Amino acid sequence: MHPAKPRGGFTLIEMVMVVALIGLLLSIAVPRYFHTLDQAKAQVQQQNLATLRDAIDKYFGDRGRYPDTLDDLVKQHYLRSIPVDPLTGKPDWTVRPPEDTQKGMVYDVASAHEEPKPQ
Repeated sequence: MHPAKPRGGFTLIEMVMVVALIGLLLSIAVPRYFHTLDQAKAQVQQQNLATLRDAIDKYFGDRGRYPDTLDDLVKQHYLRSIPVDPLTGKPDWTVRPPEDTQKGMVYDVASAHEEPKPQ
């Protein structure tokens, strides 16, 4: 009779431990990934809002009134296009008119994803 040769491979316990370790690492990494993704979207949103507000201010400075719509900023070449809100995935923004609506209709903008804060 030949002596039994040791077989190479993993035991069931070793496989379970590896799967458990991978699960533990994923439980730490995945929430951090989504948190970082949310932070990046918030930063892009803030930059887009700053771009829109800057274009509105320039429009007012040049014309003495606010635009009637955000599309006016594109038509008059203050923006190439209306930026996309990263939280909604669409170029939809909530606009706030000035107190005197004779001076236009777009005084300020906010994300359509959130309720605008009263001022």
